[in-house]
Amino acid sequence: MDLAYKPKLAKILEVKELTAREKLFTLRLENGEPLNHQPGQFVEVSVFGVGECPISICSSPTRGPEFQMCVRAIGNVTNAIHQLKPGDYVGIRGPYGRGFPVEEAKGQDLLLAAGGLGMAPLRSFIQYLMDRRSDYGEITILYGSREPKEILFKDEIDLMKSIGQCYLTVDRGDETWQGHVGVITTLCPIVKVNPQRTIAITVGPPVMYKFILKEFFNMGIPEDRIYVDLERHMKCGVGKCGHCQINGLYVCKEGPVFKYTEIKELPEAI
Repeated sequence: MDLAYKPKLAKILEVKELTAREKLFTLRLENGEPLNHQPGQFVEVSVFGVGECPISICSSPTRGPEFQMCVRAIGNVTNAIHQLKPGDYVGIRGPYGRGFPVEEAKGQDLLLAAGGLGMAPLRSFIQYLMDRRSDYGEITILYGSREPKEILFKDEIDLMKSIGQCYLTVDRGDETWQGHVGVITTLCPIVKVNPQRTIAITVGPPVMYKFILKEFFNMGIPEDRIYVDLERHMKCGVGKCGHCQINGLYVCKEGPVFKYTEIKELPEAI
């Protein structure tokens, strides 16, 4: 019950500006205990006197008691979070939800596709893969952003390449961009996978899903080996408010990561 409803104090240790809209916060629970999360889970973050909102955990549980959140300033609570400094405290409830299939994916190849802010939750799994590299097969990462200035974790791209193939693209280039230009699906023709041993995971804006899923199907990846992150429409985190409900399915409790076969018949899901 305490886990569900009572926030724990967490101290902000470091704040790093990633882009004009996103900051990376490193935190540690006041009691010094690890968060004990799984890659892909989220927490409810309280800014006292302002409110509470769900935020993805973007670091791996293998990295010690500290944990990280990538926060985009987009509303009252997230704008308030952006004003916080090292030494300030927030309230943390969680972790909540069902994360990425870390156990099911052992021994399998992985195809990971992130769009925009979707790289934040997916980074937790990528870090986990780095620290457990021998447990998994071939790894391919696709990452699409609108513009070069919006790419998250630029300084970690080489690390991502060290565990497999990592391809970046932007919708619109600029005078500094030397890489691929086009939406994320334009990267798919250069990807070679063994569909029967590949698990595909996609995280990004909902508009991206139907197009990237079509590419996964074209590669021959079976529906029951595809996972999507529906991390949106959440509020309380514990299935009480119904804010995230999709035809009786609670994203905050039964997700946010779903096997495609679980949600393909729900028209509101994608």
